Amino acid sequence: MNETPWLTYMPAHGTHAHPAIGAAPNAIELPRPDLRSGVPLMTALSFRASTREFSEREPSLATLGELLWAADGVNRQISGGRTAPSPHRAQEIDIYVAMPGGVYRYDSPTHQLVLKHAVDARNLTGYQDFVGAAPIDLVYVVRGSKVLDMPAAQRDTFSAVTAGAISQNVSLYCASAGLATVVRGWINHRLLADALSLNEDETPILAQTVGLPADTGA
Repeated sequence: MNETPWLTYMPAHGTHAHPAIGAAPNAIELPRPDLRSGVPLMTALSFRASTREFSEREPSLATLGELLWAADGVNRQISGGRTAPSPHRAQEIDIYVAMPGGVYRYDSPTHQLVLKHAVDARNLTGYQDFVGAAPIDLVYVVRGSKVLDMPAAQRDTFSAVTAGAISQNVSLYCASAGLATVVRGWINHRLLADALSLNEDETPILAQTVGLPADTGA
């Protein structure tokens, strides 16, 4: 009987963040998404795939804005509802964006990026070689203080479901917009928490690399 190979968690390569490339503004206003863009849902589902080869070119700010809005943006202004479900509207998952110019937290209500750490921490978001070269690494972080009212047995499950819904939103947007992406669970949680300057009640549970497909000369 063949045994399933398990991932090992040895020290990650490149265990230090690099200086941010260029200026790291305290906040980045994101363009509002074009709700008429993209392909039909069924077409996007047919295109959804995991890709591990990325161009080093950065997507436009407009594309980044649409990506993050699709991930967990506010789609109902009156109620503050999001594009991804959350148990009891806890909104316990924060999206951190590791880019060459710094680590930012996506603030859904204002649709902007808020600077968390002026370093290039992409190389610390996972063990695979491509994470340090691709232009964007998203990290999904659970804020434990937001789920304290839940029964303890449900907290991990519900948070994982929310993170999974967000990552699928990202995957479908990427399929619709012609971007490449892959979801990654092979991360060094402690190292990544330090790189993102997280608080004690914040835990990174999933990462997702996003970028343009590897250059084909187009």
